[in-house]
Amino acid sequence: MLTSTALAAGPDFCVTAVDCRDDHTRWAPAEVREDYRVVLVRRGRFRRQTAGIPVDVDLTMAYLGVPGEEERFAHPVGGGDACTSISLTPALWRVVAGEDARPARRSVYVDARLDLAHRRVLASARTGDVDHAVTEELLGLLSATIGRTADGAVPADGRPGRDETVLVAAARHAIGVAHPASEGLLPLAELLGASPYRLSRSFTRELGVPLTRYRNRVRVGRALDRLDAGEDDLAGLAADLGFCDQAHLCRTMRQYLGHTPTALRRLLGPPSS
Repeated sequence: MLTSTALAAGPDFCVTAVDCRDDHTRWAPAEVREDYRVVLVRRGRFRRQTAGIPVDVDLTMAYLGVPGEEERFAHPVGGGDACTSISLTPALWRVVAGEDARPARRSVYVDARLDLAHRRVLASARTGDVDHAVTEELLGLLSATIGRTADGAVPADGRPGRDETVLVAAARHAIGVAHPASEGLLPLAELLGASPYRLSRSFTRELGVPLTRYRNRVRVGRALDRLDAGEDDLAGLAADLGFCDQAHLCRTMRQYLGHTPTALRRLLGPPSS
């Protein structure tokens, strides 16, 4: 039995938890998918066959799938398995792998760094911040995975030689003025004429913090301004600042400041007599 649960979905990707309880030792009938995808194992193991070549897939081995590819699966070991399946649109695939890149290999060794990147994607999905936190972690995971299997390197900035300081300054300006494109990493990168991977990497190199954390810092500052002015509608405040909901706002404020919005409102209010 196969069950799938969507963990996070954006315009160009979907992260899904897949649990399989099949124990068939023989190859199942062939399947053909029409999407690009990266699949990493969270628990268990199974076998995958493409072009007549079988590969054992487990915690140390991920695989890439491409449109129109015929694949077959077998589960010679009991207990089933659990995987994270990341489906990509062709557009996002090209962003990460390059215009003409095709995976030279269909499997990739999952070292400790890649394992950590996978876990960070799952953790970011629990925040509900799909446009920034999930997208940024996902791009790091995809570039590390696809970069090890694709012909050609991860594409660089769309404007060769562009100074990282200038790029980061432009990103900070867009976030500071609340440009609509700053609501997500992908549209912000498009606005600046940069690849999302380069923008994310440049931000960390230039400022020492990821773009997501910087954007949250700006949003927290705006929330403090509103709370200081007497704002008491936390649901409305969360919506105005682009948080998923009031709970997301409260978690972020506590993470960055150690206090909930309610406590901060008291701290920012006039002292009691």
